[in-house]
Amino acid sequence: MSLLRANGLSVSIAGLEVCRALDLTVTAGSIWAILGRNGVGKTTLLRTLAGLRSIDSGEVLLEEQPLTAWPQREMARKIGVLFQDQGTLFPGTVLETALIGRHPHLERWRWESENDIALAHAALTGVGLSNMDTRQLATLSGGERQRLAIATLLCQEPQLYLLDEPSNHLDPHHQIAVMNTLCRRAHTSKHAAIMVMHDVNLAMRYCDHALLLYGNGETEHGPIAHTLTAANLSRLYTHPMSATNTARGEFFYPE
Repeated sequence: MSLLRANGLSVSIAGLEVCRALDLTVTAGSIWAILGRNGVGKTTLLRTLAGLRSIDSGEVLLEEQPLTAWPQREMARKIGVLFQDQGTLFPGTVLETALIGRHPHLERWRWESENDIALAHAALTGVGLSNMDTRQLATLSGGERQRLAIATLLCQEPQLYLLDEPSNHLDPHHQIAVMNTLCRRAHTSKHAAIMVMHDVNLAMRYCDHALLLYGNGETEHGPIAHTLTAANLSRLYTHPMSATNTARGEFFYPE
């Protein structure tokens, strides 16, 4: 059974076709990259797959049920979303913010349990924030806020992670550490991830499937080995791209 399925999905924004009649199946254990030029609608598509935006035609199914059939609390246990813009920061500590991820799992009027707090500590450790429990949000750098947002999502424990540029604001060390943590969680028999990405080589390293948005409604998707080629990427970014072989496989770069 698929975890997420799009059937004949057409999405547009401000007169731009993001995708046209897209058929996409995301199974548990898979990690997808969504790639394309700036402004082609990658974030719009991600929001649509999360049920946060209306569609032109077609349908999106979560475990073979329409997104609209899922109660909000149950949906939040199934799908977790990381946005580029984290919004206004309310006063609070790092630990209190991470614990927000547990809200879909709490019954009404119930406080977080010791297990919930342990999960939050583990999530913070996973993104390198284990020594910042009592830090106020206003004191965090952009990269620290990004890692906290990811820790909050990990604490939520959804089955499907929808991530909009998860490596944004992160230095190379934290990019790799965070991607390792996310992909260990997503690449299991019960979970999956779909990531909007700009770094083709990070996609090559961590994803097993890719969805390419060409900007005119046309899409291409499939296993990384078939979709991420120099020819496809040159067309995707309207700029010549070349590849060279490294110890980790192909490395793409603009000419």
